[in-house]
Amino acid sequence: MTLPAPKRAARPAPEPDEFGDGEFVFRPATKEQAKARVALMGVSGSGKTWTGLAMANGLAAGGRLAVIDTERGSASKYVGINGVQFDTLQMYRYDPRDLVKALAAAAKAGYDAVLIDSLSHFWKGTDGTLEQVDRAKGRYGNNSFAGWKEGTPMQNQMIDALLTYPGHVVATMRSHTEWVLQENERGKKEPKQMGMRAEQRKGVEYEFDVVGSMDVDNTLTFLKSRCPALHKQIVKEPDGGHVAKQLLDWLEDGAPAADPAEYLDRAQAPDATYEGLLALYGEVEARGLLASPYLDGETPTSLGEFIKARGTALKQTGGAR
Repeated sequence: MTLPAPKRAARPAPEPDEFGDGEFVFRPATKEQAKARVALMGVSGSGKTWTGLAMANGLAAGGRLAVIDTERGSASKYVGINGVQFDTLQMYRYDPRDLVKALAAAAKAGYDAVLIDSLSHFWKGTDGTLEQVDRAKGRYGNNSFAGWKEGTPMQNQMIDALLTYPGHVVATMRSHTEWVLQENERGKKEPKQMGMRAEQRKGVEYEFDVVGSMDVDNTLTFLKSRCPALHKQIVKEPDGGHVAKQLLDWLEDGAPAADPAEYLDRAQAPDATYEGLLALYGEVEARGLLASPYLDGETPTSLGEFIKARGTALKQTGGAR
């Protein structure tokens, strides 16, 4: 008996996703006010926690400050010094998706500035990106490529949430430590502890407006700064509040910036339509705020995903008017 040849049914074409399919439009460049994105890296004992805390407090400018603490309460030892007060969230597992959720919770609570102390744990700590890659790799026959296929989106989502937080962000990072021989004031060679590279994914420093490196002598060297006042500066025992003031003078020079909360209000409006949300999505995309962290109930998401989900739901229920 000869069986008939199997029939291959064509797969239905996926329904096109209209969100993000807008035209590429160039617009005149304008300088807008912005929020600080600062990274401080250094070896143990270099003073990066206190410097970062003082800087974040200065950036908050009398507003509310939150600390996402992976360093077992080290920042809390400075409460009250020079009037610094803040709320803290202790974290003991470092899944990068948990940092997204923490930033979304901070955004919902309206914190003006957030200190992440430290970002390194979300790279190589318990449940950090490297562990996520190893677990994924194990599910695919120890295939590293497959492991990074899962780990890279988690890492990227975390960095996007950090960069689009609606307030100021200061992140500390541990440095890979090496000992090098340097000449001391007596002209003799002696070993000195040096931080060579941040313990985070290679190239992460490119994402920040200001990057500083701190050594064991509590000297802050600005390796990168888009703020002209800090460019190539080397500061012994830095005053974080003064650095914040210089940053704010630069950040606040420009037209008022877009507020993610305003876009969220428009997305949640009772009279919102599918077409209106399509246009809103394009506007948010043009502003670079699609990844802005948002807590939808207890579920961490982003401004772009929320607009997209609401628009899709309206379309399915006949709200596309």
